[in-house]
Amino acid sequence: MNNQAKKQPTVAYFCMEFGLHEDFKIYSGGLGILAGDIIKAAKDGEFPLVGVGILWRQGYCTQLIGQDGKPYDCYPAYKYDFLEDTGVVVSVKIRGRQVKCKVWKCTEYGNVPLYLLDTNVPGNADIFITGQLYGWFSEERIAQEMVLGIAGVKALQALGIDVDVYHFNDSHPVVAGIELIRQKMDNEGMSFEAAWELVREKIVFTTHTPVVAGNEVHEHELLQYMGAYNGLTYGQMLKIGGEPFSMTVAGLRLSRIANGVAQLHGETARKMWAHVDGASEILAITNGVHNGTWQDSKVLSAVKENGDVWAPHIEAKKAMIEEIYNRNGVKLNEDVLTIGFARRAAPYKRGDLIFTKKEVIEPLLKEGKLQIIFSGKAHPNDLTGKEIVSVMYQMSKTYPNAVVFLQNYDMKIGKMLTRGCDVWLNNPRRPLEASGTSGMKAAMNGVLNFSVLDGWWPEGCEHGVTGWQIGDAYEGEDQDLVDMESLYKVLLEEVVPTYYDNRAKWVEMMKASINMSTWKFSALRMVEEYYKLMYTKPEADAKGEAACCCCNK
Repeated sequence: MNNQAKKQPTVAYFCMEFGLHEDFKIYSGGLGILAGDIIKAAKDGEFPLVGVGILWRQGYCTQLIGQDGKPYDCYPAYKYDFLEDTGVVVSVKIRGRQVKCKVWKCTEYGNVPLYLLDTNVPGNADIFITGQLYGWFSEERIAQEMVLGIAGVKALQALGIDVDVYHFNDSHPVVAGIELIRQKMDNEGMSFEAAWELVREKIVFTTHTPVVAGNEVHEHELLQYMGAYNGLTYGQMLKIGGEPFSMTVAGLRLSRIANGVAQLHGETARKMWAHVDGASEILAITNGVHNGTWQDSKVLSAVKENGDVWAPHIEAKKAMIEEIYNRNGVKLNEDVLTIGFARRAAPYKRGDLIFTKKEVIEPLLKEGKLQIIFSGKAHPNDLTGKEIVSVMYQMSKTYPNAVVFLQNYDMKIGKMLTRGCDVWLNNPRRPLEASGTSGMKAAMNGVLNFSVLDGWWPEGCEHGVTGWQIGDAYEGEDQDLVDMESLYKVLLEEVVPTYYDNRAKWVEMMKASINMSTWKFSALRMVEEYYKLMYTKPEADAKGEAACCCCNK
């Protein structure tokens, strides 16, 4: 560890999932891949940070399309021989029973130490708590969050790791804050208010979902039954999370500072949670992605050396086309403009927006002017999301030579598409996309973003230079219509003509995209900002003066 890192606070980064590699199936999507990228970047920058997560023995789910065109889930059991047994076992009381949690250590993927909790321990009555990521229903979700938060804190203490800052990535780990308060009350005889005040100084919180209804809440009776009160009273828990108990509200009240994951999302989150008394200030730190994982080294070298960026792009495109042929039996054409759309299946992401007017899009597909590659996965309990997957799959059957749907979306597919496509399409209903890191990965590889001005894209978009915008940041009731008309206009008048008639401009745009994104939207830049703006208290604050957390003044 370098001298600079020794002066930095030691951070424990808690997250329900970590996406480190497609073969290590303890992630579901963007949240986990962000967490994986952060602990890789922390290793690159020699920052004193450790990860705390869960060893999901059955992963999220394997989701494949059945003969009826609908997605179905299965849950294989995975074994990971590369994990290090720390020898540490801690306990947490869940539903009145002591549940043992074994602690494993992972440093396999160029990351700082990641400590993973596992209830698959002989003698446990509840060995399957850490079976399926986000599996089952409320009781199991609370149990999983108790393992992450309560057992996570105890594991770090048993490992002898002296933590300066606890970072809760999303609301799942907030019961760790309750455990820290309980310890202050039980071990040091503090009052609840005094313990809360001291604990809060050590916690920072990242909020993600910009939809109030999408933020997790639980009834107090269920929390009490599960043991999540952890020695606190109803009145004390009410002060932390409200009625019903909001995990996000709890995160805001348990932390000294919080952040949104893009500049626009920071604004949205501040408006969303302005009504919460006692909430921490919410600043904005835009997400980033790990260059070493997602950026094609040949493309980056070509840009740095002012060389031919088109050749390595075509190489990646050919590799993608070959892989698609092996998976789906469909042979795409490397000379045809290829759009990629890979997302978690959710209505606000509008995966079928481009098909709204078939009279516009069909000629491009049938005349060999356009190819579209879809991929996505729905939560196992999300029937609406599964219907969206079915719709995307049906498009591949309607246009079998021009549209492809890749099943069981994972990191391997994501890496392939964000390197091999020509254009990356993103058309959520603004402002519901918190960040959208897949577009950053595409941008780093010269895959041009074609997106609504939501999430990170307002910070990276220079229309006609680094990519193209859809619409003009419109958020009215007829947003679908306005964005659809803009999508078609820009596609037909700018994207398609530039690709086929002005290759020189296209290549210049690729270079501009890569130069714009390589540092600005990197995970290392993000981690540096976390240390500067979140983990290290401003000097003014240390002197007892008021510090502005929004601009660090």
